[in-house]
Amino acid sequence: MAKINVLDKEITIYAQNNEDYICITDIARYKDADRTDYLIHNWLRNRNTIEFLGIWEQLNNPDFNPIEFDGFRNRAGLNSFILTPKQWIEKTHAIGLFSRAGRYGGTYAHKDIAVEFASWIFR
Repeated sequence: MAKINVLDKEITIYAQNNEDYICITDIARYKDADRTDYLIHNWLRNRNTIEFLGIWEQLNNPDFNPIEFDGFRNRAGLNSFILTPKQWIEKTHAIGLFSRAGRYGGTYAHKDIAVEFASWIFR
């Protein structure tokens, strides 16, 4: 685990399979420290987010489940649509996101995805 300091906030970076994963929970803490999970869930509800994640997974993950992805993409943006990182990971076999419990816990995203999340959260 490494930490970087961005805008006076500590952000955890985790190396996995020679790739950097950035804790988007730490990034969300910048916006609202008490509701980080709510912010991540709202980001995942967005149709543009689902499409971005789907394209990233199709390019980087041979085990990605495109059928589950199509189901999420079709429902994304609806008021009744709810998606958690755990659901996305389990249903689509995603590798761009992962969640950890305990110390250094949170939702981590591949650096490409984390940059997209950060640009969304700082709009």
